[in-house]
Amino acid sequence: MAEIIASLEANLFPIVAKINEYLSNYILVFLLIGVGLWYSIRTRFVQIRCFGEGMKKAFGNLTLRGGRHEQGMSSFQALATAIAAQVGTGNIVGASGAILTGGPGAIFWMWLIAFFGMATIYAEATLAIKTRQADSDGSYRGGPVYYITTAFQGGFGKFLAGFFAIAIILALGFMGCMVQSNSIGSTFETAFHVPSWIVGLVLVAICGVIFLGGVQRLAAVTEKVVPVMAAIFLLGGLVVLVARAKYLPATFAMIFKYAFQPQAIIGGGVGYALKTAISQGAKRGLFSNEAGMGSTPHAHAQANVADPHDQGVVAMIGVFMDTFVVLTLNALVVISTLYTADGPLAACGAAAASETLGKANLAQTAFGTVFGAEAGAMFVAVCLFFFAFSTILSWNLFGKINMVYLFGKKSVPVYSLLALVFIFLGTVTGSDFVWELTDMFNNLMVIPNALALFALTGVVVSSVHTGKK
Repeated sequence: MAEIIASLEANLFPIVAKINEYLSNYILVFLLIGVGLWYSIRTRFVQIRCFGEGMKKAFGNLTLRGGRHEQGMSSFQALATAIAAQVGTGNIVGASGAILTGGPGAIFWMWLIAFFGMATIYAEATLAIKTRQADSDGSYRGGPVYYITTAFQGGFGKFLAGFFAIAIILALGFMGCMVQSNSIGSTFETAFHVPSWIVGLVLVAICGVIFLGGVQRLAAVTEKVVPVMAAIFLLGGLVVLVARAKYLPATFAMIFKYAFQPQAIIGGGVGYALKTAISQGAKRGLFSNEAGMGSTPHAHAQANVADPHDQGVVAMIGVFMDTFVVLTLNALVVISTLYTADGPLAACGAAAASETLGKANLAQTAFGTVFGAEAGAMFVAVCLFFFAFSTILSWNLFGKINMVYLFGKKSVPVYSLLALVFIFLGTVTGSDFVWELTDMFNNLMVIPNALALFALTGVVVSSVHTGKK
């Protein structure tokens, strides 16, 4: 059986990789930047004008004891659930992979994608509130499938919504959670020498209890875990950056230099290197902040807000925190410790770098240069556990909402059981093929979501507040 699976992976891997290459290099880049630029212009750069408003609404009445709500979640709980989905392996493993393959310049393209993505996610959250449906158990059902069918009536809309629902169930509910749990298992085994299968059993038990508690239990967990995990990671990252302070100017210089001259570190021609840097930034940027992918609107649809604009500006803060704070901090740590003058990957081409270090242990090595190898591995393992664990919880919710849309509530127990199986399998098996499949379905989700966002521009623009509140 194992030989059959290995043979199947070997045959399918180049096909899936080719599809991803085409989607990432062409369709994805243009769609993500196109939608973000379109909404930036149409909303008169809402991500700048309403940034302060979003920060105030997100953190002005911050509490880690939001309590149980009769319906949905508080605005902060919805944001925490969205950030839990956004801040995962994409920030550590994904960003490290982008640097390895696309060079430090890939981070610049992640920033650009995220800046325009803040306008995109404003639109997604606004539409999620406008088109959501109240459920009998005190929760809301909302997300792209509901605004896709609003944008496109009839059979075409149902086809696009069904296509999106299947893609997100596979990408996030099953294979995405497998990727997250694989990162937890591998880093814990490296740092603490705990067999990954034991980690898998513990993870499945914890997730199972939370899954059974529904939306309310999920909200109660994410609102506590997200601030704590972010604070721990930021504190550790700042310690490293203080220790490497003299290398920070060179670090930023490398990000901007290799964004436009990546061939100097990637190798190959200018066109190929630039395409690689941009596509890695777009692909890993999407996997990190998820703006335009259509995943986090499921969380924002749960928010107890009267005005869609209010959750739209809060949603923007999620992308900001994910990319410009957490991901950037990790990128600065990796580049300042490994790629600067005294680093082990100084002036090292991407191919040679990937042979020396893999994306899974790049961050552990980076933190280890300051904390010591063992402590660095432990620190990243603990942070990655919280990041990936919270992402698994949110992605399971997103997949479940779409499972109910396709097959009704009776499908939830089967879906939850399958999800737990995938979570366990991720801790004991892992391959680049699973990453490629996850990327492919992530990429495919963007297409129907982006089409609906373009079609509903007028609805979003009419919701934008012109003045400060």
